[in-house]
Amino acid sequence: MQAVNLADAKPRLSELVERAEAGDAIDIARRGKPVTRLTAVSAPRRRIEPATLRSLTDTLPRRCEDAARLVRSMRHDDRC
Repeated sequence: MQAVNLADAKPRLSELVERAEAGDAIDIARRGKPVTRLTAVSAPRRRIEPATLRSLTDTLPRRCEDAARLVRSMRHDDRC
């Protein structure tokens, strides 16, 4: 990890961003004290397709009782 003063980082920002994309972590300092870290962003999450989610939930067994009764029974079982 490298530390760079803010004044030095401004003209080299493109270079520092490329290094961060490559996996380096760069601390940017103001008056010698680190104030922020430049790192690569993790890969974005994939969207879940509604049809895929529906096909998964359709295979789950149906519950006979409603959610409120299920929660109450779970609370009661934990207390006993």
